[in-house]
Amino acid sequence: MDRSPVRTAVAALRRAVAGPDYPAIRPPLRRWPRAAAVARTAGLLALIGLALITVAFLLDERKLPVATAWLIAVLTVAPLPLLPSRPLWAWRVMFVGQLFGTFNRESTQAWPWNPTQVLVILVVLIVVAARVDRAVLIWIGLLSLIPVWIFVPPANQVAICLLFVVLLIVGELVRHNTNTRRALAEQAELSELEKARRAVLEERTRIAREMHDVVAHHMSMIAVQAETAPYRLDAVPGPARDEFAAIADSARAALTDMRRLLGVLRSDTEQAGTAPQPDLPELPALVAAARRAGMTVTLDDGAPADLPAPVGLAAYRIAQEGLANAARHAAGAAVRVTLHAHDGRLTVRVSNAAGGAPAAADRAGGGHGLTGMRERSVALGGTFTAGPRDDGGYAVEAVLPYADEEETS
Repeated sequence: MDRSPVRTAVAALRRAVAGPDYPAIRPPLRRWPRAAAVARTAGLLALIGLALITVAFLLDERKLPVATAWLIAVLTVAPLPLLPSRPLWAWRVMFVGQLFGTFNRESTQAWPWNPTQVLVILVVLIVVAARVDRAVLIWIGLLSLIPVWIFVPPANQVAICLLFVVLLIVGELVRHNTNTRRALAEQAELSELEKARRAVLEERTRIAREMHDVVAHHMSMIAVQAETAPYRLDAVPGPARDEFAAIADSARAALTDMRRLLGVLRSDTEQAGTAPQPDLPELPALVAAARRAGMTVTLDDGAPADLPAPVGLAAYRIAQEGLANAARHAAGAAVRVTLHAHDGRLTVRVSNAAGGAPAAADRAGGGHGLTGMRERSVALGGTFTAGPRDDGGYAVEAVLPYADEEETS
């Protein structure tokens, strides 16, 4: 015998009687505090009014003692304020009121409860049915029918039971419709996010394709021409051979970085972003490559050995772009790369002396080197400055924080 339905039924009964309640619904007026305050005040006055009406009915029609009348009146109206936040507790209080709200009733009355209590019972049943799970709702319906079978005259039992069942079914349909709409809204949101993600991926793929077909091709040609130039040209002197070799090495390094970037652009997951990235320990190799290319570069490396990876990557890229700017705009001038750490901040400075000759103008317009360095610095909470020096040279400087104030104090 399959015990899973039995376990489900027992768990539902346990939750209906004494289990955890369902999440509260968000107040519709929470965006308007004044309107919410007015609504709360009006609701409180309505509850007090219903309680007074109930007490008057019980005193006049049922001839109950004052204390008993007030107790039944409180049981009658107490479920209403619990409905938005505690639907199961609202039904539990209502069920107790069903059992004890029939004192001094007339046996011929179709409803053994006072008119206010009848209205509250109907409201609680339909609202709770719209909030709870189906298995819990079945137990709530069965338990709510027990007082009907006990206190309602036999001639009216079937009609009242049918009314209760209809209310429960309507509430269940409302709950199902609400859940369906919520699921459709979530699915639509996911679909929009997926469309946006696919659009971004397609654009990244297009950019990667253009970079591979155009830039990578030209870089490959540069590397091939630089490597074969000493063999194609007659009587190439030794320094020129070294210059061609440095150009070929730089072109191959650029191709390696570009292949890594193309892999990131073409990937539709975040795993590609975990590819190894250059760090500050590779900065001496970058400076050596610049020297082989003919630049006069001095490196003052005062960076700590335990820098966070994002700071190390940003410092490396800023130094790399600074060297590239010096080569383009001050070819032949002496360049100094300085790294200095103080008070939890790393200062990266690339400066060139005066007297360099600018390279040929870029026909595509100005570059984005300074913008990229500034964005890297600001992303880490640092600062970036760039401008001419008093001696006619030029300098870029980035200050990158790498430790919390607590660590440096």
